[in-house]
Amino acid sequence: MKIAIFSNDKPKSRTFRNKLSRELRDRNIILTSRDPDIVVTVGGDGTLLSAFHRYAHQLDRIRFIGVHTGHLGFYTDWRDYELPELVEALTKDSGQSVSYPLLDVYVEYFDGGHDHYVALNESTIRRVNKTMKSEVYIRNELFESFRGDGLCISTPTGSTAYSKSLGGAVLHPRLEALQMTEVASINNRLFRTLSSPIVIAPDEFITIRPDAQEDYILTVDSFTHRVRPISQVTFRVAKERIHFARYRHMHFWDRVEDAFIGSKQSHVKRS
Repeated sequence: MKIAIFSNDKPKSRTFRNKLSRELRDRNIILTSRDPDIVVTVGGDGTLLSAFHRYAHQLDRIRFIGVHTGHLGFYTDWRDYELPELVEALTKDSGQSVSYPLLDVYVEYFDGGHDHYVALNESTIRRVNKTMKSEVYIRNELFESFRGDGLCISTPTGSTAYSKSLGGAVLHPRLEALQMTEVASINNRLFRTLSSPIVIAPDEFITIRPDAQEDYILTVDSFTHRVRPISQVTFRVAKERIHFARYRHMHFWDRVEDAFIGSKQSHVKRS
């Protein structure tokens, strides 16, 4: 088995990375950043997102493990004080995993060019200084004419990220679906949108056709792309999936409760 360790540069993460590297080498496990079987990320969700995009072309044969060294990690199952347990689990690995759906983002430009991305959390399209005007289609049928700051399309796991802050619902990752949430939509006698998040089925897709302008910003997870004039962006459930090595199971709603409410921990402390 070949393992890559992908870490941020914070002292706590570097210390854990170095200790983990020594422990794995002592067990004759190959450490390499090229064609690994497992990628262990050390940091938080941002670190895992960076690793995901680093290895996006190898998703069919890579499993990820997240180690949390900061304050909040939704994708990270392990804590930095659990080094012996993690090493033991890696040593006895039997290929177990759980997979989550991803977002396919296909961008077409007025000059005939195109770009293709895969997102773990979400993608947004926004205009910088003025109102974004765009037509929104579902399966090539016009759904609404949008006016506002922008639109966010998220995966089920991404529903706990930016989409949630926009008022979107939290979706269980077993749902093969996408969610679109509005960013500061304009609703008056002239402009009218649904003004509500929508969730679409896996065989459907969303196409956004903005007015021809040059000041749009397209984001894919935490990465920002200032792009040339966009003809349209199409979002659908990706063919690829992300796979996490799961040596212990944490129920999705327990993960949500722990990340955003924490009432169980508070109850334990009070007890």
